[in-house]
Amino acid sequence: MTIAILSALPEEQGGLVKILEQREQFQYAGRTFWRGNRHGQKIILGLSGIGKVAAATTATILLERLGAQRIVFTGVAGGMGEGVQVGDIVVAQQFLQHDLDASPIFPRWEVPGYGCTQFTCDPTLTTLLFEAANAYLAQTKTNNLDLQKHDAVLMQSARVHQGLIISGDRFINTLTESITLHSILAAAGYQALAVEMEGAAVAQVCNDFAKPFAAVRIISDRADDNAHIDFPHFIQQVVRPYADHIIADFLQRQS
Repeated sequence: MTIAILSALPEEQGGLVKILEQREQFQYAGRTFWRGNRHGQKIILGLSGIGKVAAATTATILLERLGAQRIVFTGVAGGMGEGVQVGDIVVAQQFLQHDLDASPIFPRWEVPGYGCTQFTCDPTLTTLLFEAANAYLAQTKTNNLDLQKHDAVLMQSARVHQGLIISGDRFINTLTESITLHSILAAAGYQALAVEMEGAAVAQVCNDFAKPFAAVRIISDRADDNAHIDFPHFIQQVVRPYADHIIADFLQRQS
């Protein structure tokens, strides 16, 4: 069974290519993929690019053309929920498109033709990601890391959360916009923990193909006025070890 590990940006993929055995690189539809083995499993690494359309296209390629049987997304997100701080990890249980609005024909956020607003992640894969994320944070709190002092402090207080992640084709980077979006969703009963730009699209594609999907996001910023400052630093300095350890542990747990 082939599992695909998908990220939007190379930094989010970390050094996962190096753990693949018998790896080979190939291109398809303008995208670069790596194929190899790990713990007896067939693995494909892919970069989707940023945004829902790019992510949906890449997910379709993985499932329809490259034979992936399940997809796991790893990357960064902006924290929105109470207590979700920079350095924390969010394992998705559901995804919702916060910028989808076909009202008044359909209720706000409902995906036309599906009769739902949210897509649920695979519970088995989600549990394994949650366990791997907790194991990584436990390890970082007992070992010295090659991180700047500020980043090391963040890691010491980091937590793992599970819940709703929202996606949209906008980089949320003002406090006003973040609070407004979170409040509107909360009033409708949706408690968003984090916001990003790809996951809901991949979740919908996997639903169409009836294939398991799960996602883990590292909080790089609080989707506020400092997001444009925090994001580049975090993705360059901190994301790589998260991706390397959490996904490697996840692969071992589900082998």
